[in-house]
Amino acid sequence: MLTKSLPADVKAAVGEGDQGIFDAVVAVFGNVDSVGDRIVKGAFSDTLKEWGTSGDPIPVLWSHLRDNPSYHIGVVTEAKETDQGLQVRGQLDLDNPAAAQVWRLLKGRRVTQFSFAYDILDGGPVQSDGESVFELRRLKLYEVGPTLIGANQATDLLGTKSAIRELAQVAEQLKAGRVLSAKNESLLRDAHAAIGGVLAALDDSGKATADEPAKDEEPSGAKSEEPMRPSPASALSAVQAAALDLELLTA
Repeated sequence: MLTKSLPADVKAAVGEGDQGIFDAVVAVFGNVDSVGDRIVKGAFSDTLKEWGTSGDPIPVLWSHLRDNPSYHIGVVTEAKETDQGLQVRGQLDLDNPAAAQVWRLLKGRRVTQFSFAYDILDGGPVQSDGESVFELRRLKLYEVGPTLIGANQATDLLGTKSAIRELAQVAEQLKAGRVLSAKNESLLRDAHAAIGGVLAALDDSGKATADEPAKDEEPSGAKSEEPMRPSPASALSAVQAAALDLELLTA
């Protein structure tokens, strides 16, 4: 599951009793975003039909916090494609304190971005004005919701397994022709170097077991010219940081 965020045209419908109703364009058609993706009109057509047939509402989540029920803050009551993009009308659950706070943030224009979670069902590289663009032609929509820049991470992204899964998704996208920015490449190479250092250290000192940590048999007077290898914690942090920054840049 991928996510994508953008500054959204959000309108809080406050004229009818302040009922927590908002309108927002959560995906824009035709433009090329910062990671070289372009969503074409019609990309949401099938998934909106599927949602309509199911009778289930599209969830509204705060910042993709899927694991915390308190941040399932409302539902989409209307969703349609326009010439501009995917437009939704949502109803927040104002009895939920988290939703009530998000409503205040929206009304006060302290939150002006929306994001959506999706899978790519049909997409591929195309040439546009001499540049490679990854065209998103058919998407499966999971949820939408307001988000802050830099705060649109699912909670479990902070877990190592989730971070690795996020990087694996990027690898699959690269195989499909997606272009990776120089900054993202640098992040990945840093993470790769950190992990390589930890694995080399394990080869030297023996692997840790579940019951007993690996012993540090290096004498306290280790030679100063010996290069320091990163710790497992720093390697995992590098993986998580790379996955987090990739998510921010691809959202």
